[in-house]
Amino acid sequence: MKISNFIFFVLLIFLFSCSERTESSKPNIILIYADDLGRGLLGTYGQEIIKTPNIDRLANEGMRFDNAYGCMLCAPARASLITGMHDCHSNEWNITKAGIYKKLDTDFSFDEIKDKIHKAAIPAKENDIFIGQVAQNAGYTTAEFGKLEWGFATTPERIKRHGWDYHFGYYDHTRCHGFYPPFLFENGEKVEIHGNTRVDCGKSGEPETPEVYAERWNMDGKKVYSENIIMDKLLRFIDKNNPKRTNKPFFIYFPTQLPHGPVAIPDVHPDFVNNNNLTEIEKEYASMVKMLDSDVGKIYSKLEELKILENTIIIFTSDNGHEIYYSKEGRCSKNRNKSLSGEKYDNIKSKYYSSLNGDIFDGNNGMAGLKRSNWEGGTRIPLFWYWKNRIEPNKISTQMVSNYDFLNTLAEITGQEPVVGKDGISYAKTLFGGENNVRDYTIYSSYMGPTIVTKDGWKLRYYLQKDIFQLYYLPNDYREENNLSVIHKEKLDKLKTILFNECNNDWHNGLAGKTVALIN
Repeated sequence: MKISNFIFFVLLIFLFSCSERTESSKPNIILIYADDLGRGLLGTYGQEIIKTPNIDRLANEGMRFDNAYGCMLCAPARASLITGMHDCHSNEWNITKAGIYKKLDTDFSFDEIKDKIHKAAIPAKENDIFIGQVAQNAGYTTAEFGKLEWGFATTPERIKRHGWDYHFGYYDHTRCHGFYPPFLFENGEKVEIHGNTRVDCGKSGEPETPEVYAERWNMDGKKVYSENIIMDKLLRFIDKNNPKRTNKPFFIYFPTQLPHGPVAIPDVHPDFVNNNNLTEIEKEYASMVKMLDSDVGKIYSKLEELKILENTIIIFTSDNGHEIYYSKEGRCSKNRNKSLSGEKYDNIKSKYYSSLNGDIFDGNNGMAGLKRSNWEGGTRIPLFWYWKNRIEPNKISTQMVSNYDFLNTLAEITGQEPVVGKDGISYAKTLFGGENNVRDYTIYSSYMGPTIVTKDGWKLRYYLQKDIFQLYYLPNDYREENNLSVIHKEKLDKLKTILFNECNNDWHNGLAGKTVALIN
């Protein structure tokens, strides 16, 4: 046995295997799930305009995974995360359409909405296991805060089925696009947010114009910012469920709205007020990223205050790649098919780059593409694991991991056997200096088509609408500029066969939008 594997084995025995040890000896676990946060927005990846010291601390004093993948869009990313399955299967799940909760108490009752969602959504399989249940089975109290964890519309019954003992937040994705909701939900009960009266939760417009700016800062019916009330609930939960009092560890899943747009923020952060290099909308967006960093700092400080930091794992990641919410004519464009200067992209030989579309923040960290695409900028995400004095600091792993690996990683860390039948595998040993059996490849869908990325960096992307396959070797081609499909036809054919099989022999299973279920 290698020394590193032996050390990991001894650590697991010490932490989890002694029958005399209480449940509270297991580490608390907090998973912070940012929304549309391209890794280029973080200081640890070179961001200079927006300072993110609290998030950077997790990266620099923990382990950073540089080849981590999410999905290309919010809903499949969350489904993939909590199920441990990639998003190119047939009939594994579907994504319920958003917007129905805007009609609560006007067109439909709560029970009527729940009934409609349950009829439209594929129900969980009887024996299926979700990440909340993995933690529950290990003796954890589980909680979810913020954006809904499944589909574009959900119900308290579905949240409970997925393993959450406590929930506070949204049930509808469309309402998450506004930050001033007139109501949220707590354990299945509607909670009125006094002072917020906008049915659309105060959703802003895009792109930036004088009219959009004026409406965004019209604060009538916009009194309470959602991130503030959600954070307050989260910190209170940590207080109430302090394992030193309850003798039971907690697992918190925090899918924040930040920094998903359209842009909305109560105040521009002082760091940006006098920055003449930024437009007003860029200042406001940067302030959303800054608020996310501050909230990570609040969680860290709360753990320090309660003296439970050293027995708490903090994971920080994002659902998908970067998106532009600060577009302005002549300055910055989120158009995936055309550059700021008018050059058309065919998404084969020409494609989105920050430099071509005026993204001053370079949110996709120099990679090609944005959210929704199967370019690296649409799916490669930040991922940091921090556990003070347990995970070696300042470690950078090039191991390929995916959001659907988290479920079985959680199982191993909490002393359980792997959940069988999942696409994802554990990378827990990597966290503690050991070596894992690395999954051979990662699979994900997009609005262009499915993609496979191998553990050694070969990437096959399929542009289904144009029936074009492209092959890249990422270790030598970060920007995906050199298509090797002609030179390495044997490699292309091999990966094409694997990808088709993973799509359950139907390429359309890798085309996003196929699983949206209408709610009638």
